[in-house]
Amino acid sequence: MAVVDGIVAMHEELKVWRHDLHAHPETAFEEVRTSAFVAEKLQEFGIEVHRGLGKTGVVGTLRSGSSARRIGLRADMDALHIHELNDLPYRSKIDGKMHACGHDGHTVMLLGAAKYLAATCDFDGTIDFIFQPAEENEGGGRAMMEDGLFDHFPVDAVYGMHNKPGVKIGEFALRPGPILASFDVFEIIVEGTGTHAGLPFTGTDTIVVAGHIITALQALVRLNIHPVDSAVISLTQVHGGDTWNVLPKEVALRGTVRAYKPEVQDLLESAMKTTTKLTARSLGATAEFFYERRYPATINHPEETELAARVAEQVVGPDKVDRDIVPAMGAEDFAFMLMGKPGAYIYVGNGEGKDGCYLHNPRYDFDDEALVFGSSYWVRLAETLLSR
Repeated sequence: MAVVDGIVAMHEELKVWRHDLHAHPETAFEEVRTSAFVAEKLQEFGIEVHRGLGKTGVVGTLRSGSSARRIGLRADMDALHIHELNDLPYRSKIDGKMHACGHDGHTVMLLGAAKYLAATCDFDGTIDFIFQPAEENEGGGRAMMEDGLFDHFPVDAVYGMHNKPGVKIGEFALRPGPILASFDVFEIIVEGTGTHAGLPFTGTDTIVVAGHIITALQALVRLNIHPVDSAVISLTQVHGGDTWNVLPKEVALRGTVRAYKPEVQDLLESAMKTTTKLTARSLGATAEFFYERRYPATINHPEETELAARVAEQVVGPDKVDRDIVPAMGAEDFAFMLMGKPGAYIYVGNGEGKDGCYLHNPRYDFDDEALVFGSSYWVRLAETLLSR
């Protein structure tokens, strides 16, 4: 029960790769440099390279032996629209963009495993190394699926991994069933008659109407969803008005909805639409309601989750693997791949984070010490699932 010696020997090289990617972040569907970096490395390792799925996605295919068994290992490559505040020698060189979610580490861990497996070929079957663009908000996983990912690469199962602050370096965490929530977005346009701020009775106070809608929406989960189920409605944007003395004709509200079950999504979408329109009407305004389902919930398949847990235990020991982590209300478009094939999504520990900061913080950084654990997991997973 230990990390792979060959991966440990690569650690300094892996750090150099990650620092390079961290310094050159690219956001959704713009991962041109990152994709080229990945493709060049895979070619150096002697791995067959396919480019263009999901616009900037890369898939590397490695075969050994004669078995028809085939697995997919997936890492995301994109960064976020965040201005980095870290004082690092490898801090982002691109203003307003940074790897604040650790995808630079994800890419490198899978590249490290690809290099090792290409050199040793101690497996019997086919491995598809899937480097996915645009995980943040824009559904690169869905785009790869729509481009025929599993038609071109018919894997038997697919596996994903994400770093997890709050889980110690050298530990893993996962669970069967829901591990991350669905991700839906909504927009509400409140409309009325703009007027002078000193004479609100001559028009419609759309700011007040918007406030009532915000309050009403916050009650919907408690009033409609069984306590055993989970859901979150978050208002993240309020836009209205341009000056001090005018009640605006229009106010826009935007936000997200998170849940684990499709029926909860259905119920909330309907209740939100009804509540929004009736609240606006009761206060003399109208409201348009727009709702879009972005990502489904990430649901781990039981058998594949058990296999992933056993492999993680091979790397760090049974006492370092949490098999029943509490599901999170974040979302992940790896969910689309898990809807197409059985598989499992696992967390690799990334420690506490600088000053305790979490993912998507301008001071977040992937911990280089986690690289050997994540890469070792990928190696042992492939060797176990495709054992000779």
